Amino acid sequence: MDNRSYYDTFSETYEAKRHYGYHQFLDDAEFGLVEKHCGGADVLEVGCGTGLILQRAAVLAKRAVGVDISPGMLEHAKQRGLDVYEGSATELPFEDNSFDLVYSFKVLAHVQGIEDALREIHRVTRPGGRIFAEFYNRTSLRTLVKHLKPGTKIGAQGDTTDDDVFTRYDSLSDIEAICPVGLQVERIHGIRIASPLALPFDLPLFGRAWAGLERALMHTPLKRFGGFLVVELSKP
Repeated sequence: MDNRSYYDTFSETYEAKRHYGYHQFLDDAEFGLVEKHCGGADVLEVGCGTGLILQRAAVLAKRAVGVDISPGMLEHAKQRGLDVYEGSATELPFEDNSFDLVYSFKVLAHVQGIEDALREIHRVTRPGGRIFAEFYNRTSLRTLVKHLKPGTKIGAQGDTTDDDVFTRYDSLSDIEAICPVGLQVERIHGIRIASPLALPFDLPLFGRAWAGLERALMHTPLKRFGGFLVVELSKP
């Protein structure tokens, strides 16, 4: 299924389980990485979906803008009063050097033209700006579980196709190889490090403790093995 059709269908149920447990932890961890950079900034979220993270950025930012390929997802974001536009990560509908902060979570792993997407993100980021780009980490427990699923093939370059939509898995070296010239890697962040499955986050009482463990691991060298690898980049 093409990405637009997939996410238009997904938009109908996307938020059904996103306000507690695993998905709440994931959104909190992702926003926590960019929160301190939002204040007074012009911010762009690439692949904003229904606007769950963008609405938090909008509270702090001078201007917060979202772009998504799915009209269905954007309809929910518009109902939140957010400033959003329809467009592809590989052809962003914005002028050069428009934003101080650009971030993309849960999106780039589903983009086949990943080099084009990163070049576009680079293009719309102002000199001195910052980028947070999240990938699915090929070197993680989460991906190990994917290997065990019948019919799944995860190649040397991290490219595969999951059940419904294109999905790629990249190592840190893969990501560094495709980053546009002119961007500097400042930090590496990892999310969901010790969890091959999402289930522990949703268990009553235990889930909160497990989320606390995962938050603590994000500040250790083990972060490089997070199922979600977030590369923090700067544009000199």
